[in-house]
Amino acid sequence: MIAPDEGLFGDASTAAQLAARFMALDPQKLLRLAIEDLFPGRIALVSSFGADSAVLLHMVSEVDKATPVLFIDTLHLFPETLAYRDELVERLKLTNVKTIQPEADALAEADPEKFLWASDPDACCHLRKVLPLAKALEGYEAWITGRKRYQAETRASLPLFETENGRVKVNPLAAWSNEDVAAYFEKHHLPKHSLVAKGYPSIGCIPCTSQVKPGEDARAGRWRGRAKVECGIHIHAGSDI
Repeated sequence: MIAPDEGLFGDASTAAQLAARFMALDPQKLLRLAIEDLFPGRIALVSSFGADSAVLLHMVSEVDKATPVLFIDTLHLFPETLAYRDELVERLKLTNVKTIQPEADALAEADPEKFLWASDPDACCHLRKVLPLAKALEGYEAWITGRKRYQAETRASLPLFETENGRVKVNPLAAWSNEDVAAYFEKHHLPKHSLVAKGYPSIGCIPCTSQVKPGEDARAGRWRGRAKVECGIHIHAGSDI
């Protein structure tokens, strides 16, 4: 077992050293290292239960089914996503999935008509995703994401480990391709999100997710027609700004 120095992992240079040291590990071994050795009892998986989510959820379940899984329900999600969450939780026997929702008082004050997404999608994401996640991550030293370099230009240089607000993010699937994801689904007979077959390779909230045409970027259907490409949790998560 690796016994890291206390407080070491909030440092960006240390994250770079971790990435260099463990870059040869496959995602399953990297997850086991992070969950059991580097951050035992202090790490959570943040999952959208979206198009590719079953891969990482399955890997984590193979390490420890009691690993905390944080799921942000913005209250604008597709019912198919909520159904997929329930299906995967039962299928993978996950025992510590926590559904996080925005605070009712904050919604009543900032988005009483539930239409903020139309006028200011950044503010909507901040209210419904960034702030709830920041609160949910309190007490954790690290969290696991399912981001991959191929998904978008903003993720092209994604490292295995990164730091943000003194907390480590682990990206075990960073180097995976779409083909790698598809092969894992097939190998482990994982169920797919029902919207994938309908042209949704990346699935977020109902108002800000549209179908993707052949040849388009996988995330082209997110906030279509706007300059926005990320919800904000990978920019501001863990802070209260």
